[in-house]
Amino acid sequence: MVHSTLALGVEAVGCAAFDAGIQGAFGYPGTPSTEGFEFVEAMIRAEPGGRVAHWAANEKVAYDLALGVSYAGHRTLVTMKHVGLNVAMDAYANSALTGVRGGLVLLVADDPGMHSSQNEQDSRRLAEFAWLPCLEPSTVQECYDFTGRAFELSESLQVPVMVRLVTRLAHCRAALVRRETLAPAGLGVVPKDMVQNWVLIPSNARRRYVDLLAKQPRMLQDLAPMNRLVSGTGRKGVAVSGMGRAYFDQLALEHPGLAALTRLEVAAYPLDPQLERAFLAQVDEVFVFEEDYPVLEERLGLRGAAAVHGRLDGTVPRAGELTPRLLKNALGLIAAEGKDAITLDLPVRPPRFCDGCGHVDAYEALQAALANLGVPDARVFGDIGCYTLAAQEPMAAIHAVVEMGASISMAVGAALAGQTPSVAVIGDSTFGHSGLPALLTAADSGVNVTILILDNRVVGMTGQQPSQALDQVERLVLGMGIPEAQLQVLTPLPKQHEANVKAMEAALQHPGPSVVVFRRECIQSLRRGVLKDHDREEKARMELACCTSAASCATEARP
Repeated sequence: MVHSTLALGVEAVGCAAFDAGIQGAFGYPGTPSTEGFEFVEAMIRAEPGGRVAHWAANEKVAYDLALGVSYAGHRTLVTMKHVGLNVAMDAYANSALTGVRGGLVLLVADDPGMHSSQNEQDSRRLAEFAWLPCLEPSTVQECYDFTGRAFELSESLQVPVMVRLVTRLAHCRAALVRRETLAPAGLGVVPKDMVQNWVLIPSNARRRYVDLLAKQPRMLQDLAPMNRLVSGTGRKGVAVSGMGRAYFDQLALEHPGLAALTRLEVAAYPLDPQLERAFLAQVDEVFVFEEDYPVLEERLGLRGAAAVHGRLDGTVPRAGELTPRLLKNALGLIAAEGKDAITLDLPVRPPRFCDGCGHVDAYEALQAALANLGVPDARVFGDIGCYTLAAQEPMAAIHAVVEMGASISMAVGAALAGQTPSVAVIGDSTFGHSGLPALLTAADSGVNVTILILDNRVVGMTGQQPSQALDQVERLVLGMGIPEAQLQVLTPLPKQHEANVKAMEAALQHPGPSVVVFRRECIQSLRRGVLKDHDREEKARMELACCTSAASCATEARP
């Protein structure tokens, strides 16, 4: 039965995966991809049917979980943002060689304009790097339709397929027409001749790389119907993809003359060079509208004599989001609108810590301790999370932020170079994501590095998902080799400020590695009751353990 619903673009991908009969969904929270996993997770929770949805400790783990489901013969979805794909890159690139069995679709949400990210990385480049298909929708409905097609392509070609969204489409809401939901169905026992494909020892890997390259003509053939050439009446043309395609279609409704332009509409990669040449044969001048890197622009510039305009020649700004206004400006439509065009001069509203956030109290204790010890120009290495807001004035409490998990490694490096004290600040979720190997190195180094783990018990910045390190931070720290005497757990509250400052001073002066855990649940998580069920179950478990222990002790004491 076909029915409709209202969904974000990123939710439409999760919805389509559920309807395609996935067995499992996996991911790590990261704006703007988070809602895609949460949507399918809610659908699975409402109708489990043997399906599973699980947040992983990081993107690589999520991708590996999805590979396991696929190798077992079932369809699976894995979600992450563009910088998260960097973390999963080893698994992603190698899975192109192993291939898959059950359809594996990778949802990657890029963030042009860096609304909540460290860079403007374009995941289309990584699909090309791995010799894998990438589908790029331009509407919410296409997000749904392309995801269903991606599962079919994945099983037909026996490779993972990327569905690439960007922030505007990921968070655009529209009506969505759904198809009938398929029940999860496996592909059965793995054929014996397929098993060795998944063992990437050099002899197999060399063979599989040749096989992957041999699939490229088939990929072009299977993806060809998703791209099209629309002939116009003049020698001027546009090449559009993703949001560029959406914005151009929107402008064409306002400016009917745009329909006369020859158009190359791209929705899937790799793109057939013959289609590019056929397009260029019809035009002398091309305007390329695509989101992020000049992927199409570079390809077209190499294939013909037409003048190609886009990000490389400044027709569209090299950095930042594509917008309808940028298309209007490039196509000469702004002048036609005259002075009646609406302009907005809105005040900048930078993000800030929530009122009552425990991170503020933790930073104030750190800064007071550094000042008391006569280290006014201390350099503190930060990490990725809502606590990164401390880099801003008036706090200015951290001085380097690069990528997930880097704070500990950078602080150890600085300590090895002679900086003392050397301080790292990392959140509990980021600690579980990629801080553990760095802490292992810190413990082994023996240098004076102080690591603050700001434990708010959730992934605060992306919607308060429970942390994978929930209630396990101390055990993880001790397991990495930090002495118990150099592990302190503090409560970041104003009334604990003086005690926290003294504890921080002791940690900063210790000649070896120290860890200070500041633990207080995220104020937003607390208000929403995110961990209410978890804490109730944990309390019941502890009470049962205490009762069992007491009964055991009484039995042993009985004469």
